[in-house]
Amino acid sequence: MIFSTMIRSTIRLAALSALTTLALAGASAAGEFPARTPTPEFTQRFGGAPIKVLTTNVVVHAIETPVVTRPTLKAEATVIGDVVRIGDLIENAGEAAEVAIFRAPDIGQTGTVPASRVLEAVLLHRVLGLDTRGLAEVVVTRASRPITGKDIEARILRALAGQSGLPDASSLTVAFDNEIKPMQVEAAITAELRIIRLGYDPRSGRFDISLELPGSAITRKLPMRFTGSIGETFEALVPTRAIAQGDVVRASDLVPARRPKSEAAANVIREAEQAVGMVAKRALRAGQAVRQSDFAKQEVIARNQSVTISYEVPGVTVSIRGQALEPGAQGDLINVLNVQSKKTLQATVTGPGRVSVGNTTASARVATLPSNNTR
Repeated sequence: MIFSTMIRSTIRLAALSALTTLALAGASAAGEFPARTPTPEFTQRFGGAPIKVLTTNVVVHAIETPVVTRPTLKAEATVIGDVVRIGDLIENAGEAAEVAIFRAPDIGQTGTVPASRVLEAVLLHRVLGLDTRGLAEVVVTRASRPITGKDIEARILRALAGQSGLPDASSLTVAFDNEIKPMQVEAAITAELRIIRLGYDPRSGRFDISLELPGSAITRKLPMRFTGSIGETFEALVPTRAIAQGDVVRASDLVPARRPKSEAAANVIREAEQAVGMVAKRALRAGQAVRQSDFAKQEVIARNQSVTISYEVPGVTVSIRGQALEPGAQGDLINVLNVQSKKTLQATVTGPGRVSVGNTTASARVATLPSNNTR
């Protein structure tokens, strides 16, 4: 009886040992913990290899400390409405951010608020520990939307283009009877200008128009009636600056622009190549359409200037002294005088102080003069 009990206990211990070995081997193969090598100390004290023990790394997350943000004074602020709120002037103002404390500048204007006045105002609303960053004042601008003469012109063109025999807007121009000064309106108003009355005479091109800006209290107080004329245009080149008589025209001096159809002419310059490098024959105003007759080639030879007359044939070049009887630009055909024979020849200007005669009977006679220099 005792013997059989001992046998059963031994069998259970052997089974448990085998199961433990299989479990440890499986865990090692699966990579659940790192393999260890026996150290001499462990072997000496306990003998054999140490049993691998499955361990678990526990990560303890540090408790995050909330970032404390102090109310901080801004150097600049832009507001849209007619009041300045605490949040406009102070960052991290908390629940007091929406409290209005000052009146805003007029629309489109800029003003300043001393830092000391801001401190006094926000203390009443329990904004404590304000960091002024050493600022003496805050610059406050009230945002605005500008309405310019170009905006009004574009609205008129959209209303009239393609009507009453007019072409599309790109071929029209508007001339106002009076200068249109820019108006500053509420920045929050994004509506388009609306026509409330429009009168137009197709024969004269005259218009009389009244506009409004829906939702704007500012425009209700301003006159929004405009008069003028509308007409057709064409594209031409105009000077970007006043060009004096005798000035050489550069490519940067001319830009394309739309001009009234009344200025159109057959010789109006439309391509820069027609004028660049030429000389202005008269003073030209900036923005005025220019014509080919306003320019002349740049003279490289003046009247009565001494010139060198050249005659060339293959292998032979003859040069004699001459005198220009008229001014000329590069490529011009001018009359020159052979100062030795006193004969007049026609020659082509080839450069400053130089002309060339063609292969004609007269030119051949010039080439055979005994006084010529032949190379």
